[in-house]
Amino acid sequence: MMPSPIDIFLWGAFPYIAVAILVTGLIWRYRYDKFGWTTRSSELYESRLLRWGSPMFHMGLLIVLLGHLLGLFVPQSWTSAIGLSENIYHSLALWLGIAAGVLTYAGIVLLVWRRRTTGPVFLATTVNDKIMYIFLVAALTFGLAATLINAATLHYNYRIDLSPWVRSLFVFQPEVALMARTPIEYRIHAISGLLLFAILPFTRLVHAFAAPVQYLFRPYIVYRARDPQNIGTAALRPGWKRSDV
Repeated sequence: MMPSPIDIFLWGAFPYIAVAILVTGLIWRYRYDKFGWTTRSSELYESRLLRWGSPMFHMGLLIVLLGHLLGLFVPQSWTSAIGLSENIYHSLALWLGIAAGVLTYAGIVLLVWRRRTTGPVFLATTVNDKIMYIFLVAALTFGLAATLINAATLHYNYRIDLSPWVRSLFVFQPEVALMARTPIEYRIHAISGLLLFAILPFTRLVHAFAAPVQYLFRPYIVYRARDPQNIGTAALRPGWKRSDV
């Protein structure tokens, strides 16, 4: 069956459009809004719920992303070659995915609840933040729903068509027909994920690309004693005086 024009756009063109917007947006944001490249922390307004919600969300999301990388980029033949049967892999992927998805979802729900019910945090929430939360929660909801449906039915192996489609994008030969035949819940999740990628540079989620690499190469911090006996006898520079405090 030949893919429809909509399928060709969604699975052959839209992924490249989303990535192009992501890359262009990151460059633009870094060039013209470097000092706005932040999460705009609201910890000073409320920390109790944040102390629970933020680690749950970030830890769960990290596991979810690692699971996506393994599931989409490690071919089935590789896991079979090391003796991992498809049934075992499928069970591990499903239950670990459900656990990570529930943890991530619980974290984001707690963060949204905190932002909505804590007055100062809600007042600091912009329209941009609200749009970002809609796209983020939608992507998580559709992803968790797809995983739960697959766990309930145990009838779909995404490594047969969805994973090869993702890998085909990287060699610029998108196999549209593969993605077009996947279950509807996976297609909806893919679209919501691509939309999230597209808006990411223009939201506070951009901080995901702000890894503190420079911290590894920063100079040492020099601590000097305030003990008068350890101050030394070097002459003071003009305009300076020692402090014994």
